[in-house]
Amino acid sequence: MRHRDPDGPIGVRQSAAAPPRDLNLLRTFLAVYRCGSFTAAAGLLGLSQPTVTTQIRALERQTGRELFQRLPRGVAPTPVAHDLAARVAAPLDALAAVAGHDTAPDEPATPVHLAGPAELLCTRVLPTLAPLAADGVRLRVTMGLTDPLLEELRSGRYDLVISTVRPRGRALAAVPLMDEEFVLVAAPAWADRLRERLAADGPAALHAVPLVTYAEDLPIARRYWRHVFGTRLSCPAAVTVPDLRGVLATVAAGAGFTVLPRFLCQDELASGALVPLHEPDDPPINTGYLVQRPGRPGNPDVTRVRDLILEAGRTW
Repeated sequence: MRHRDPDGPIGVRQSAAAPPRDLNLLRTFLAVYRCGSFTAAAGLLGLSQPTVTTQIRALERQTGRELFQRLPRGVAPTPVAHDLAARVAAPLDALAAVAGHDTAPDEPATPVHLAGPAELLCTRVLPTLAPLAADGVRLRVTMGLTDPLLEELRSGRYDLVISTVRPRGRALAAVPLMDEEFVLVAAPAWADRLRERLAADGPAALHAVPLVTYAEDLPIARRYWRHVFGTRLSCPAAVTVPDLRGVLATVAAGAGFTVLPRFLCQDELASGALVPLHEPDDPPINTGYLVQRPGRPGNPDVTRVRDLILEAGRTW
C-alpha cells in the first residue's frame, strides 16, 4: 500500500530546485519578494491579503521550504526565496510583457507615475521631461518625502521615485542620479556682518542669527554642522517652511541664514542675491537615486522617462 504525502505522491514532491508549475503562485511569490510585504503585494496584484497569504503558504508546501520570514512589518526573503526569484523573475517579466496589449491608436497612452522631492522635481526634473509631453508621454507627478514614497513604490503606486537615500534590500532597483552639495548661505547684508566673525569664532558666531529651515528637527543644518564644524547644532529654527524653495526665498529676502543644496540656489549665488558664509574644502554631499518599480515596466514610456532623467542627471 502506498502512503500519500499531503503535498503530493511520494517521489513527485517538488523541491526549491524545481519550481512549481502554477504560474499564479509564482507571480504572487515574485510580487511579495519585490514588495517586501503581503499587503503591498496584494495591492499590486489586485488580490486580498488573505489570498496572497494562502498562495504563499501553498507555494511553501509545494517546495517544502520556507520562502519568507514573517516580520513585525512585512517579510524578509530566505536564501531559498532569493534563489527562486533569480530563476523566475526574468521569464515571468517577459511573459507579462508578451501578455500586455498595445495601446490602440485612439486610446490615450498609459501615464507614467513619477514621485520625488518637490524642489528637485520642479527645478530640474520636470523641465527636463517637458519635451516628452509633445511626444504623447503622459506624466502624473507626486511630491513628498522619500520614505513614504518608497513604500508606495513597493506597493505599485508609482513607476519611478527620485529618492534622497538608497533603498534597503534587493526589491527596488536604484541607480545613482546626482550628488547634491550643501552650502551655508545668507543674504548679502547678513554675510557682510558674519563671514569674518564666522572665520574667527566658528559656528558660535551664528547663534544669534535667525535660522531658516524646512523642518523643526533641522536635518540639513544639523548634518552640515556635524560634517563641517564637527559639533552639534544647538540653535533652534526661527522660521520653518516645508519647501526648500520657500526657505531660499525667505533667506534671500534677509530673514537670516540657512543650508541649501547648491543646485537649488546656484542662480542666486551667481547673481549675488545669496552669499556663501563658509566654503569648506569638504562640503557635505548627498547622493540622490532614481528608483524603479519592481519588475519589467509594462509601459514603454517609463523607460523613456527613466533614460532621459538619468542622462540629464549627469549635468545637474
